[in-house]
Amino acid sequence: MESRFRRLAVLVAAAVAVASGSAFAQQAATPPAEPMRTHPELTAPPIPNGGTGTVVTPANLATPNVHMLGHTPLGSTFTVSDVEIEQEVSRPFVYVSRMNGTDGSGGLSVLSIKDPSNPQVLIDWKLEHAELHRGMGAMDPKYFKIKGRYYVAQSMQWMQGGPDSDLGAVIFDVTGLPDVKTFREVARIRYPQAMGGFHNMFAYKHSDGRALLFTTTVGPNANVYDLEKVIANDPNALIGQVPVPHSIYGPGSYHDFYVGYDVATHQDKFYGAGTGGYYVFDVSKPETPALLTSVTAMGVPSGHTFTPTPDGRFAVAETEYQYAPLRIFDLKPGVEGGAINRPIGAWTANWENVVHNHEVRWPYVFVSGYEDGLQIFNMRDPAHPVTVGSYYTFDGPHNHGWGGVDHPDQGNNVFNGAFGVDVRNADGLIVVSDMTTGFWTFKLDGFNGWNGHRWGMPNISSAQDWDNGPEGAPKGKPVT
Repeated sequence: MESRFRRLAVLVAAAVAVASGSAFAQQAATPPAEPMRTHPELTAPPIPNGGTGTVVTPANLATPNVHMLGHTPLGSTFTVSDVEIEQEVSRPFVYVSRMNGTDGSGGLSVLSIKDPSNPQVLIDWKLEHAELHRGMGAMDPKYFKIKGRYYVAQSMQWMQGGPDSDLGAVIFDVTGLPDVKTFREVARIRYPQAMGGFHNMFAYKHSDGRALLFTTTVGPNANVYDLEKVIANDPNALIGQVPVPHSIYGPGSYHDFYVGYDVATHQDKFYGAGTGGYYVFDVSKPETPALLTSVTAMGVPSGHTFTPTPDGRFAVAETEYQYAPLRIFDLKPGVEGGAINRPIGAWTANWENVVHNHEVRWPYVFVSGYEDGLQIFNMRDPAHPVTVGSYYTFDGPHNHGWGGVDHPDQGNNVFNGAFGVDVRNADGLIVVSDMTTGFWTFKLDGFNGWNGHRWGMPNISSAQDWDNGPEGAPKGKPVT
């Protein structure tokens, strides 16, 4: 999807930016180098490498309420992408996707965090002949459970001009972990109708009992797969598609999405970010999705990530270009038939950079902030979000980000550092994957787990209840 990486001109206002942007958007100018961010365990005191700006020292590396528990490097820069943590404490396993980088690292790393202060790499799986492939590599891992067995789906994104440009995902059975001998591939998802693979995915326990996998494509729709059919290698596993509504920006694609159950309306809802903005669909019947509302705000030619609050009232939205804040939208006008064309609030860690993925655990939002590492803010007042904690995982120079599939280490942008973040609801453990420094575990003071009921909210988040399905859904006979 290198066509998404284009030069941009940016004009910033306080909460709304007018610009064009996309994943790993590249900036035209090359600013002077800034001081190297440093970690206490790497070097002390920090030594600036030229330029101006604030040096991140051991004294201001983190806010006092955020505690780094463990850290392990995983490889060279630009070989680490997203992260997924299993939700059951009795299964202390984490999955980290591996970009292809400059050394053919495309694959999946499996770690044990039985001791969060000492993460251990159990498996480093690489796609066969990854060095012959051209593309970003493995981008997004998602675990799921069917009939008592555990699986992980690893998305793949390879371009034409090399092998496997039709490969979207590889599925592994991980039930027997930590015994690495039991780790085995069980299926592959290919989609030759739109070469280029899947950038992002979302595994969802549907209210009808099915385990579903929503995937991006480079075409004008998201695919919906029945995961039980996928692992059975059923050729009819693709059961539906969620279209990208037409916009003034022409036909496009989704970049990322979230799927969750709306307890109030008893609907399974798809929250998609893509060309033209953000879209909410009713996917209660995933074979025939229905558009509910759209968010088309100024400065959002292409949405990146779109995550609602547990009650579906508000949503946190990212648009990936330098200087862009996370925007917060009130979705109520849209579901009532009106228009949504401006945010009610905005937040960023540093206006000179851009933040990336996020996990909503009301009232907190946990953010992987690229150069700004782990960031946490409180959105109890959505119009006035407040930063409550941070830890800088990135120790590289400013504006030395991802430079494209052919020269990933030659970029002049801010797309480097903390890429992915996830939260284990049972105990509040936070995990971060950093494109340069690897894998990290954290705890936030006072955050010892999350259950929406304790905050007056439905117990709905990206974490799935694979055994029982979403809270509030009718308990009829499950499909599986």
